[in-house]
Parts: sequence; C-alpha cells; structure tokens
Amino acid sequence: MCGNEALAESAILAGLDAYFGYPITPQNEIPAYMSRRMPEEGRVFVQSESELAAINMVFGAAACGKRVMTSSSSPGISLMQEGISYICAAELPCVVVNIMRGGPGLGNIAPSQADYFQATRGGGHGDYRTIVLAPSSIQEIADLTQTAFDLADTYRIVVMILGDGILGQMMEPVELQATPPKNPVAKPWALTGANGRTQNIIKTLLLAPSVLEELNRKLLAKYQEIEKQESRCEQYQVDDADIVLVAYGVAARVVRAAVNKARQQGIKVGWIRPITLWPFPKEILSNAADDPRIFLVVEMSHGQMLEDVQLSVGGRCPVLFYGRAGGVVPKVEEILDYIEKLALPVKG
Repeated sequence: MCGNEALAESAILAGLDAYFGYPITPQNEIPAYMSRRMPEEGRVFVQSESELAAINMVFGAAACGKRVMTSSSSPGISLMQEGISYICAAELPCVVVNIMRGGPGLGNIAPSQADYFQATRGGGHGDYRTIVLAPSSIQEIADLTQTAFDLADTYRIVVMILGDGILGQMMEPVELQATPPKNPVAKPWALTGANGRTQNIIKTLLLAPSVLEELNRKLLAKYQEIEKQESRCEQYQVDDADIVLVAYGVAARVVRAAVNKARQQGIKVGWIRPITLWPFPKEILSNAADDPRIFLVVEMSHGQMLEDVQLSVGGRCPVLFYGRAGGVVPKVEEILDYIEKLALPVKG
C-alpha cells in the first residue's frame, strides 16, 4: 500500500469514529480513502469546506468522546493552529496528520521536513505541546497511527503524525491488523448527555488569570510526565562510532544507507533516529555525547531538529549539519561524501 492509504486503514482498524478533512496534495489519498471506507464501516466522513472547519469539527467530535482524526499538509496545518491550541487547552484527544510539503508559503508538493518547528513547538498560541510521531516506513506509519490514538486517549492530548510526500506516496509491503486499545480509557468528561449525572462543560475561555495559570500548571505536569514516559528512538552502531548521524523520517532512510556504505569502508559511523520528535529523545543524545565524537544532523530543511540535537549534546561534542530544502531530498552519495570528509581528520 502507499503510505497515505496504509495510515487511513490503520486508523480505521484503531477504532476511528469520525474523519474530517479538506484536500491538499500530497495527502489527498487519505480523505479519498476515508470517503469510501468510513461509510462502509458505518462511521462518519465529512469533507469540510476548509481546514479551519475540519479542525473545529474535530474539536466537537472529540468533546463527545469519539476517536477522531484529520489530515492535511503544511499550509493546511498552518490554518489549523488556532483550533489545535483550543483542543489542547480543552484537553481533548485527537490525531492530526501532517504529510509535509515544500515551503514556506504555498511552496510546492515535493517532500520536505520544514514543519518541525511548527509541530514540536506547539505551532499555535499559548503554552501547550503535542506529541509528535515521525515514521520512516510504511509499516511504521501504520503501526504509529494506532499508537497515536492510544497516546491521545491516555494523555488527553493532540498527537501529530509527521510524515512527508515520499512517505505518503511510496508503496511498501505492510501488515495491518486491528489492535484494540492497549489500555481502554474511560471518558467521564465527554459530552454524552447529562441524564443521571452532573453536566460536563468543555471550554477554553478562562478570564481569571489565576484560573488560567492553574490550567497551565496542570498541562505542564502532564507534559513533564509524557517526557518521562513516551520518548522513543532507534539507534544503530553508536557505541564505537566516531561519527553519529541524526535524522528522522525519510531522511533517516538515506542516512541508514550512507552509514552502511561507510561501515563497509571501515569508517566507524552510526546513527540515531528520533521516533518521537516531541518528547525528543534528549537523554539518548546526551548519553551519546559522553564520548568524544562528531554529530552530523541530516534534515530535509535548513536545520530545525538541529537545535534540539545541539541542546541535547550541550556543547560537549561538535554538531554539524547537512540539509536540503524546498522539496529536495538528499542523496545517499551526498551523505557518504560528507562522512568520508569528516572521517579523514578522525583517522589522521
């Protein structure tokens, strides 16, 4: 399957109740697939009139305790930021998918990783966070979609799946199976009708500064717990590496191939692939910086995850950068050439 369709079917298998979205390339296969499959399952599909409408429909359905999702691509996600901020303030669980394209502005429909800041820094106004999952294969995009719904329910938070045009369009073998929620979460806060109970009120307008500050303290405590419990990454041959490459998503696939070729030449090189971009696996990076080595960050942008790597390393090792922007995907040969140049002073 292509990544977009694998993601959509995986969401359905995860118990998705309602999908709201608006078409934009390169994620159009998601709403197209949902428009056929959701009615087949007796569930809700709405093509909204805009991305603003879609995210506010998500707010309403999530407030009713349903598993809900929307998807878009970079400019469309920008339009959703106010709604995402509201959803986080209301502590409603949902999944938002961003299949990134080149930017800024309308940019192009080529793959990019330039939405990292937007995804990992909240993106909208106020002190809030979203969990951000970054798959690098079609199987992983399917697996992490089901994980996303579980995390959203567990923490009552927005979970963003951050892919790109390559992941959305490419096809790979994938195994899909229905996985029930790992820890089914009761939702006594949901708007399900007030017969026999006190009414629930979900709102984000808290005019008293002390009341709003208390909400922010509550959210902060939740985010700190997420940082402790939910950081994920993958490592490869880091222990003896003189050079450690850090990349996520599709860029990590390029890095993996370059590292394997470099190892064949006897260069001691490894890689670290963050799977959660927030919470960022800073402890893993920090531990890797205990030994003297060079870090090389590879991104399909002009350097956004770079800042998180620098913060994690804390100045103990040099952190270099190689990036391509505007929808250009780095080639294995480019990364290998960079590794070879770095290896010369390491060897000599």
